[in-house]
Amino acid sequence: MASNKNALIRYKTIDQCLRNNMKRWTLNDLIDACSDALYEYEGKDVYVSKRTIQLDIQLMRSDKLGYNAPIEVYERKYYRYAEEDYSIKNIPVTDNDIKIMNEAIQMLRQFKDFSLFQEMDGVLQRLEDSVYSSQKNNRAIIHLDKNEQLKGLKFIDPIYEAIQHKKVIRITYQSFKARNPSDMTVHPQLLKEYNNRWFLLASHKKQFITLALDRISNIIKDQNTEYNDLQIDGDIYYKDVIGATVANTRPQRIQFWIDKHNAPYVITKPFHHTQRLIKRTDDGVIFNILVQINYELERKILGFGDSIEIQKPERLRNRMIGKLKKSIEIYSKIKHK
Repeated sequence: MASNKNALIRYKTIDQCLRNNMKRWTLNDLIDACSDALYEYEGKDVYVSKRTIQLDIQLMRSDKLGYNAPIEVYERKYYRYAEEDYSIKNIPVTDNDIKIMNEAIQMLRQFKDFSLFQEMDGVLQRLEDSVYSSQKNNRAIIHLDKNEQLKGLKFIDPIYEAIQHKKVIRITYQSFKARNPSDMTVHPQLLKEYNNRWFLLASHKKQFITLALDRISNIIKDQNTEYNDLQIDGDIYYKDVIGATVANTRPQRIQFWIDKHNAPYVITKPFHHTQRLIKRTDDGVIFNILVQINYELERKILGFGDSIEIQKPERLRNRMIGKLKKSIEIYSKIKHK
């Protein structure tokens, strides 16, 4: 990021120099001007090399940045713009550029709970104002799921910082089953998002635990405990599960039937990356996946209602039958108003 920023400062400085027709600019003059600009903007007392400025000029001349700057050399030593009114600031922004920038702004705003993006809010606002000034009748055309009432989002940032700086934290947590909250000292390893909820994977008493952020009520740093970095790779840790709960059991081959109306949806949006199409039937399609049986898998199955049938393994099939029977009992009860 720093090198890119320095390059932008140099491009801007070269542009300002070449727009000044009152002075004849040699390569050394441009080098001095860029060195001074970097010191002024970045506080860096460095001397920009001749090679760097030559590459900058070459890049500004090209279409790579969209400048196509008409920089020419005259009298074998001086640089100028061949077009008197040219400036890299005058590069037109196309309608497609505006569309892409507008979509990027809306995407970035979805991450407002991270302090990094909160610090960018002013930048985003200025960019948004600039983009919107070039358009009329704007409306968002990308909509991401979000839950503004979800609790615990304020803890994303301190947990992120604790993982980044390898710090132990003390958490006040109350699970759905617990009557009262309790304190625990944990070694945070990974933040996990699933189904628009956030979870913390942490080490507690040398065991992995998964904590829902919306069940956390307080976090404080533990400065006296040495952090245990287990170097968790999320892609590897979660590869055998759907969701955020890892049962630490061997993955099992789950075979299920989906009716013909929902099968195209499951084909285009698989349950899991291991999903395979086994057989097409007259009334649907049979698939299988290789995953651990966990809470999220069961919820996903139940979400398909009468459109799905678990065929194997028998244990999971019987569990789903039990849950559906209980649902029927609930619906069969006479409710008194």
